[in-house]
Amino acid sequence: MKHLFLVWAAMTATMLVVDLLWLGVIAKPIYQEGIGHLMTPKPRLEAAALFYALYPLGAMLFVLVLPAHQNDWLRVLGIGALFGFFAYATYDLTNLATLRDWPWRLALIDMLWGSALTALMSAAGLAVLKAVRPLQ
Repeated sequence: MKHLFLVWAAMTATMLVVDLLWLGVIAKPIYQEGIGHLMTPKPRLEAAALFYALYPLGAMLFVLVLPAHQNDWLRVLGIGALFGFFAYATYDLTNLATLRDWPWRLALIDMLWGSALTALMSAAGLAVLKAVRPLQ
């Protein structure tokens, strides 16, 4: 059980560092331009904390723990990217369907970002999983 906690911690840390760089620096102008009028001045930290705790847990379970392909880097990256795409698409497409002025461009960028981020954090999780519990 300890090894799963270490895998989750590695995935969470990877996601936090990379996603905060993305949201706070790289893509900030894109979000401001597209949905600045909808954004809260200060993020709701309790909701963000829940997301950053739960999302890596879901990715860990569906990408690394449950499947039989844990030892295959390319499959982990691919399954991670798909998991991220579908999760982020759920968010973005729901927003497109229900919120006025939600931009298509932002939705597409965000779905691509979710794919890349989840693939990267899945790779980090696999690296830790291999280090703490070598797979057959």
